[in-house]
Amino acid sequence: MNGAHFHLVVNHLPIIFPLVGLIILIIAYLFKSTDIKYSAYLVFVLGAIVTIPAFVSGEGAEAITEKLPGVTDALIHNHEEMAEKFAIISYALGLISLAGIVLLKIRNKFEKILSIIILLTAGILLIFAKQTGTTGGEIRHTEIRATSSGSNSGVDNTTEEHEKEREEKD
Repeated sequence: MNGAHFHLVVNHLPIIFPLVGLIILIIAYLFKSTDIKYSAYLVFVLGAIVTIPAFVSGEGAEAITEKLPGVTDALIHNHEEMAEKFAIISYALGLISLAGIVLLKIRNKFEKILSIIILLTAGILLIFAKQTGTTGGEIRHTEIRATSSGSNSGVDNTTEEHEKEREEKD
């Protein structure tokens, strides 16, 4: 397994965990359950933990992917910048969720305020998760790249260039 393969294996987890955690947290609010809220916080902590290998493995993936045809430095840079922001917010969500777990255990009334902060942070994180996933996908999934006009028509401007390269090789 090379660096790019490992990155692909682990990079979806940090996106999925906060989504699942947010759903669990909403259920906790609906049922007014501290046990379910505890579970949501734990999922956010785990999400922050799995962000570490996904983020760290990006360098190995970059070393391999940047050599592939159709992959530009701009695509990699955009993804890297978004991933850095995503990771910071994910780590912050993990830390405040850890604080939420402690406050739930000691039955501190500040936990209710913290739970709202956690809810909002999780929502913000999901926005960055979407952008990080999209910018990562654009590196190899040419069908989701925006065209030069700025629309997402699914047309890859580099396809013609690849066709010419193939013809020249033949």
